[in-house]
Amino acid sequence: MKRVKFRWWYTLILIPLLIIFGFLVWASTPLGPMPEAIAALESSVDVDVSQERWITFTPMGNAPEVGIIIYPGGRVDPRSYAPTAHAIARQGHLVVIVPMPLNLAVFGVNKAEDVITSFPNIQNWVVGGHSLGGSMAANYTNNNFESIDGLYLWASYPADSDDLSDKFIPVISISASRDGLITQQDVEDSRKLLPESTTWAVIQGGNHAQFGWYGEQRGDNPAMISREEQQAEVVERMLQFIEGLW
Repeated sequence: MKRVKFRWWYTLILIPLLIIFGFLVWASTPLGPMPEAIAALESSVDVDVSQERWITFTPMGNAPEVGIIIYPGGRVDPRSYAPTAHAIARQGHLVVIVPMPLNLAVFGVNKAEDVITSFPNIQNWVVGGHSLGGSMAANYTNNNFESIDGLYLWASYPADSDDLSDKFIPVISISASRDGLITQQDVEDSRKLLPESTTWAVIQGGNHAQFGWYGEQRGDNPAMISREEQQAEVVERMLQFIEGLW
């Protein structure tokens, strides 16, 4: 009887440990980055790239006044957003990609606060992200909207508990018509949670994974446009949004 009891408790302990171990392995093996993303991590003549605490893209020349914070998508290597960040920084804006604990922004919702504190010369901050990253950026904005000047969502939407509809803050939602993970219906349903002034943009032919440079993603639909085309539209929409804030 004692031996049977030992085996029973051994199983009760082992199963949760295996579940936790499996989760840690899954979270610690993120998607990406593609070679294009690795190349974008190199400094250029107009953008200095640093990978110390965060992945920071600082434009050369005049000191930037606007800072953009990027929260990565769930289980996506933060370096996968380097080409997008580099392109935006080239236009004179500081861009900071924030690595997340276990590659999940849900464990680092308030990371933007450290970034903002570390760059006191930046006058205006725009925070957002891709998929889960965008949702967590919306949560941060909901709790700190006095210090945020704009929110952007890439294939993302706020949680029901983060109702921003009564907040006076500029928002842009950029989605993709071929997204198999965040559908157009998901985006439409999020309208009630965002301000009436929200800018809505749909990239025709784009999909979920092409908001970054990490390859294909399980559950996504094939894109009808190239990654380069989708990225160009994301950057263009972002720059229009940023320039329209002031």
